[in-house]
Amino acid sequence: MPETKDSAVHIVERLSSSYGVTSQRALASCLDVPSNNVSAWVQRKSVPGNAIIKCALDTGADLKWLVTGEFAFAKNESLKITKKDTSTSGHVLLKKMLSSGGRAVLSRIIDAYGFKTQKELGEHLNISSGTISTWVRREYFPGDVVITCALDTGASLEWLATGEVTNSLHHEVAVPEIPVITKKILLAGKLDDDGFCYIDHSFIPDGVNSKNLIFVRSGKSSWLIEMDVNELSNGSWLLDIDGTLDVYAVSKRPGNKLRVIGQDGEFECLTNEVIAKGLVVVILKNGV
Repeated sequence: MPETKDSAVHIVERLSSSYGVTSQRALASCLDVPSNNVSAWVQRKSVPGNAIIKCALDTGADLKWLVTGEFAFAKNESLKITKKDTSTSGHVLLKKMLSSGGRAVLSRIIDAYGFKTQKELGEHLNISSGTISTWVRREYFPGDVVITCALDTGASLEWLATGEVTNSLHHEVAVPEIPVITKKILLAGKLDDDGFCYIDHSFIPDGVNSKNLIFVRSGKSSWLIEMDVNELSNGSWLLDIDGTLDVYAVSKRPGNKLRVIGQDGEFECLTNEVIAKGLVVVILKNGV
């Protein structure tokens, strides 16, 4: 959570003021949380970022004012908080925020900072790479980090939180969703994190779920691989052979056998002697 100059009590007061309510129960209703959550935040002296983001997008309240009690611009200190005229609010907004977690929101945060990898983001925010990887794996929405990024970079809070932007009349403008693909580098038989990339829909074959895709590079070759496909068939595959990963051309042979061709040669084996980790759906060579 970004550093604040105020306590959880005062943050709750500003949230209530923004919604125009006077009780913790009414505030909980506005935030779509159980009625006792607000009192628990006060007791723990910590207000979750998700609640602050939802209030800012719901009501149009200044994000920095909600967090710190100060406006983003000194001239706005007398600004009155009025409810934002938007068709996306309440539980619809909350659902949209939470469904945009994990890899998608992380990619937007990295873009807002101008970083290339999640390692750079982790170093900037002093967050471990394991924690960031958990966000992706669990489709988690890191509300506190979204707030920090918005205040740090000036990026649109709505875009960071939902992937969408609105114009001055608050009419919703849908941003075409471009698949965000995890990048990996294949080194010494292991896949290491290599950030993220965007892939145009036209590059993804029909029937392939972009959520299961990863972009893998090794030397001058790169592949789009659909992970968790393990029923071997003719084609190119990411295989685990005795604990070592690599990409091979595979063709089936009678007798439950496979012909496996790799960079260092070819061999035949039984299907149960290799483990399929993913199917190669697009091959890129010579650095293309």
